[in-house]
Amino acid sequence: MLKLLLRSTVLLGLFLNVAIANADDVLGYLTDSDGRYAGPTVEDNVVAMDTDKNGFADVTEVRAFLALKNGSEYEKEILDRWQLRSQGKSCTLPPDDKLFN
Repeated sequence: MLKLLLRSTVLLGLFLNVAIANADDVLGYLTDSDGRYAGPTVEDNVVAMDTDKNGFADVTEVRAFLALKNGSEYEKEILDRWQLRSQGKSCTLPPDDKLFN
């Protein structure tokens, strides 16, 4: 039991060291020499998403942008539901006439 606990502790320590090293790399990548954020702004990302140049990014454009950055399976279920709702197809049942009469 003690051997298993020791192994788990060592593995956890190694994992945390790797995670911290990667966080430092990302932080160094996203900041300039003065420590200020140098990555893309929200506005930059929206402009990149807006492929039809109409001033805003619709659901299809956001989905295409996220698929390009993270792969086509990125948050697929959420994006499927979001896209269906934007097209007015989230409800599969026909309207109930009794409710409206």
